[in-house]
Amino acid sequence: MGRRNIEANPLTDFCGEYLAHIEDALKRELDLYSWSEFHAPLRYACEGGKRIRPLILVLSAEAISGKKANGDSYMAASAIELLHTESIIHDDIIDEENTRRGKPSFHVKYGYNSSILTADFVLGVILDIGSKLKNPLVVNELSNAATRMSEGEMMEIRLNKAPQITEDDYIKVLEHKTASLFRASARIGAILGEGTEEQVRAMTSFGQLLGVAYQIHDDLIDWNNEDKLFNMLVKQNDKSAEFVDRMEKLYKSYSAKAKEELKKVRGAGSTVRHLELLTDLASVQI
Repeated sequence: MGRRNIEANPLTDFCGEYLAHIEDALKRELDLYSWSEFHAPLRYACEGGKRIRPLILVLSAEAISGKKANGDSYMAASAIELLHTESIIHDDIIDEENTRRGKPSFHVKYGYNSSILTADFVLGVILDIGSKLKNPLVVNELSNAATRMSEGEMMEIRLNKAPQITEDDYIKVLEHKTASLFRASARIGAILGEGTEEQVRAMTSFGQLLGVAYQIHDDLIDWNNEDKLFNMLVKQNDKSAEFVDRMEKLYKSYSAKAKEELKKVRGAGSTVRHLELLTDLASVQI
């Protein structure tokens, strides 16, 4: 965990101002529920995140519009981070993870019943944010991401019980469980940035490709410490260095393809450069 935090620090070098605004926006949304029993647990659940998904949304909005991201972009970014938080609460229960971001997992600290109810409450908060944005396209993307993420989790549960899995099985899970929210982040940003149809398509593809690259890279780092689909694939391939090398080339291929999609975008040059830097997962673990 310490290694990941150190590797994530370069984000603040070129995106510190954006991250600060994201934190402020998220705090504003959560503080609307300061009266609720769920407020303190929600603050705990959101602590320590790298905010990469909301960052992609805000940067995408700026890259398309060529203007500083507005309040709607940061509000939508809060919804994205909350959807990610809700998925983490559930994932840690399903995967029986006892720690998250260097501290006890949510269900370890608050119990299973409170975890289920808090995740439900988070969905209510996300719906409220969606209603305030008054943009049905954004709400639709949040909905699509939530359903695809759930489908990905169900796929993973089923495959974990399978005697053998394929690389295609693994990638399909990543495309749903992880990449869906990256995809939604970039697409919502492009929508709020009032992009053309071509720009929205390019940003959507960028987010999808980056999400797959991110998860492969993350799995390559942690496969020795986790018993998940990637670990199963490594074991099926006799823990061979050739297989690991092949998967490393695969994540680099997805990352390169994501960067290619950005060439189709015309907007704020420096902001596009920030998005390009996020594709370099070897130097910036996001």
